[in-house]
Amino acid sequence: MRKLLYLFIVLSCTSCSILYPSMMLKTPRNYAFNKLNDSISTVDYKISPNDFISMRLFSQDGFKLVDMSNILESSGESNTSSGNNFSYITTGVEYMVESDGTLRLPVIGRVNLLGMTLREATQILEQKYSQYYIKPYILLKATNRRVFVFPGDPGTAKVIPLLNNNTTLIEALALTGGITESGKAKQIKLIRGNPNKPEVYLIDLSTINGIKDGSTVLQEGDIIYVTPQIRPAASILERISPTLTLISTIILTIALVNNTKL
Repeated sequence: MRKLLYLFIVLSCTSCSILYPSMMLKTPRNYAFNKLNDSISTVDYKISPNDFISMRLFSQDGFKLVDMSNILESSGESNTSSGNNFSYITTGVEYMVESDGTLRLPVIGRVNLLGMTLREATQILEQKYSQYYIKPYILLKATNRRVFVFPGDPGTAKVIPLLNNNTTLIEALALTGGITESGKAKQIKLIRGNPNKPEVYLIDLSTINGIKDGSTVLQEGDIIYVTPQIRPAASILERISPTLTLISTIILTIALVNNTKL
């Protein structure tokens, strides 16, 4: 009986999948993490395929910012160089970035914005629309961006929409309630890029020195994974408790039977 018990304990200790079945995104001991440099930590969001971009277009440098799209549609008029004071062209309509990085926009047709920041895209579009409207003023916003946060405990993961173009890693963690008690603040993985060959950065927020890396601006589809703490004793006890209970019951039953015979 003791040999069976020892064998079970040994097997449990040598099998990580038995002790920690909920642990995800493990990396080998000598894994070469990407280096988180200043250009990565402060980079602005860049437009990617399948993004949804909301665009509002005004003329006259946005003078009065009056949304008159209904009047525009009903009258069939356009705000060209007639010199009127109204600033109306379109409401906040969403356009999807296609796989080749282009958007099909009113009047100017297809425009390639792949890899541009929202500010760069705004400048390009204002330049193109200036051929048709007086001093065009454009407001762009990416509406479907989100990141995935795993704070450290099973069942606590959340999908966080990036409502701010400069949402940082610390902000995303705060939106989930922070790192859980079981999470390791010194081992936070930021995973981004192509799923077939992702970039993986290791971030340490356990000291104040990590505030710089914690200010990394997030990108669409980023995964923030807080490595959970490994507690072998507690995990082993949890796994073998049912077996110990069964063994104790069998031993007690045998003892009662022997006492009855006596």
